[in-house]
This record gives sequence, C-alpha cells and structure tokens, in this order.
Amino acid sequence: MDSLISVQDVRFSYTTDDGGEQEVLQGISLEICRGEMIAVLGHNGSGKSTLAKLLNAVLLPNAGQVVVDGIPTTDDDRLLALRQKVGMVFQNPDNQIIATIVEEDVAFGLENMGVDPVEMRERVDEALKAVKMYAYRRHAPHQLSGGQKQRIAIAGIIAMRPDCIVLDEPTAMLDPQGRKEVMKTIKRLNRDYGITIVLITHEMEEAAQCERVVVIDHGTIKLDDTPAHVFSHVQEMKALGLDVPQVTELADMLRQAGYDLPCDLITEDACVDAIERLLRGGTANADS
Repeated sequence: MDSLISVQDVRFSYTTDDGGEQEVLQGISLEICRGEMIAVLGHNGSGKSTLAKLLNAVLLPNAGQVVVDGIPTTDDDRLLALRQKVGMVFQNPDNQIIATIVEEDVAFGLENMGVDPVEMRERVDEALKAVKMYAYRRHAPHQLSGGQKQRIAIAGIIAMRPDCIVLDEPTAMLDPQGRKEVMKTIKRLNRDYGITIVLITHEMEEAAQCERVVVIDHGTIKLDDTPAHVFSHVQEMKALGLDVPQVTELADMLRQAGYDLPCDLITEDACVDAIERLLRGGTANADS
C-alpha cells in the first residue's frame, strides 16, 4: 500500500517542572498507509496522544522525523500544506467549535485558507452531509448533543479535504449513543471517502472496529497487527494495563476452563457462532 505518513525513529521529551527532561517517545517507527483505519492504544502516559500531535506538527520530534506525503513536519514553509493533509479532532468538541451557527463553524477553516465563497458553500454542505448533520446547518452548536457537536468538529476538518484525520480520544466525553454516532461517522468516512483514520482511543470495542491496532507502552510500540491478532494476546494486554473487548475476554475465560474456542474472537457474532459450533460438536477439551 501507498505510505502516507512515515514516523522514523522518533524521540520526544517534555520539560518537567524541575527543568529536567521526561522522554515520552523512545525511538518509535511507524508507517501509516493511505486509506487505512488504525487504532492506537496505550494507558495514560504511554505516549499515544503525543504521537497524535506529532502527526500534524502540533509537536515536533526531538530526534528522528515525521514525513507526511513527502513533507517533513519540520518544514515551516510547508506547514499549511501539511495541515491540510492531516486534520486533528480532539476529545472535547467545545474546544474546536467557535462559531454560533453550525455552518459558519464548518466554514471557519476554509475562510482562513482563502477558499472561494462558491466552493466554500459546496464544501460545507458536502462535509455536513458526510457526517449526517446537514439538517442542523443553521442550528446553534450549544443546543446540540455531545455526539452531534463532535460530528460538527469532524465536519470542519472534512471540509478542508484532508488525506488523513487523527482523532485523539474523540468519544471520551460522550455517552454510549454519542460514541456510537461518532464511530459510525468515522467508519463511513474511511469506507466511502477513502480518508485515512488514526484513532487514539481507550475503548477496546472501538479499536476492534479498525483494520489495524498499534499498542504503545512507555514510548515504544509493543504490538502492531490486526485487531484479532493483537487482542488474542490477552495476558500481555492486561500486563500493559489494557483491557481487551469483552467478547475476547469471555472467550479467553472459556478457553482457560478447557473449552476449545478460537483465540481471535473480537465480535459478538463471531463469538456466538463459535460457541454454537462448540455446543453442536460437544465440549471439546472441557471436563464435563
């Protein structure tokens, strides 16, 4: 696949209160291909949010480099072009929504880019339709639910037509329905528009919906594979302070009890099918 973002032996440190240095990323290397949908997992302080900010030059590496579609993030002269390729969506949509009318907020970035008014109108409408919020285009953002606000924040990024959207825990402040709405939107943008998605999340069920999962611990990459393969390492994930999808944990408990179930179950349907086959064929290794 065509590489869109290349993270090459990147190190990053924060300055501590006492003037020292705390290294957060310790030589991370990662290739993100065009059109991928990737989840990045890690406990608090693992470096995953720092990595997200390095992808569109909110932060710059202390060593190594991040290259986006041929543009190093350290190239100040091409910073605008780079940020048009990689957009960021953060946890709290209220921090990204600044206008009093939905469509005006979505148009804000385009105005800064100097987009022609006719094209701006087309882009705003297209972006709102992409996140299923066109009917709310003349509403006040403060009247919307958390999930709707987050979709408006995403629309503002879509209107700029990026190749990639990095979402830093976009569902963390939402209720279950809001999380469901946002995940549905993210998956549709990836599937229908070909937008590369990098999803930073604490939610294992969200990560299981991606095609690739990267696990970071203490500034290094521990696992990088399909969700089925990553979550099959149940004990390793728990040792890293992370959960696995409930379905995967259930299957692991049944395997430990002696039932012959696959180790790569990550969806409810797959788990039901496996248990049904097991019941039809007997209890396999289980003592009965």
